Amino acid sequence: MIDYITQIDFAVLDFIQQNLRSDFLDHVMVFLSLIGEGGFVWFLIALPMLFFKKSRVCGVVVILSMGASLLLGEFFLKNLIGRVRPCNINTEIEMLIERPKSFSFPSGHTSSSFASATTVFLWNKKCGVIALVLAFLIAFSRLYNYVHFPTDVLCGMLFGAFISLLCYHFVKRYKLDNKIENLRFSRRG
Repeated sequence: MIDYITQIDFAVLDFIQQNLRSDFLDHVMVFLSLIGEGGFVWFLIALPMLFFKKSRVCGVVVILSMGASLLLGEFFLKNLIGRVRPCNINTEIEMLIERPKSFSFPSGHTSSSFASATTVFLWNKKCGVIALVLAFLIAFSRLYNYVHFPTDVLCGMLFGAFISLLCYHFVKRYKLDNKIENLRFSRRG
């Protein structure tokens, strides 16, 4: 069964390489992977949210869900499962980015992106749709750049969304949203 899934994964990756690669997309996909590294773009989106009462809770939950995704996905699941990346199996592929040293499953770029985008969507549907599109593009860049299998990305999407929902419901369940919203940033003289 796992061999069959891996065959399908490679078929999808090879289709992308043979039919979608172009100079323009090479640059775009490298950029998307770069801004998704370590949740960088999501942190940049969440940081200004912290300074406005209306968006503060969303910003805190974005950071919380990214952190949970990082801890559980990158440090636990990847090492537990130990799936080798496609670029380390098919070493003939021309790499656009440096070969990552960590394991493949689940995609960390994807899980942190979907954890963040799902959180934004839960608080603001219009902004959330834009965030989900960005998350999808970052996820696709991982396939395009041949560093993840489609099943890594799919599970990263589901894992990130699940983490977001857990964090969202945790904040709502314990009524932390009111406390977070009323936090004040003050300067000490």
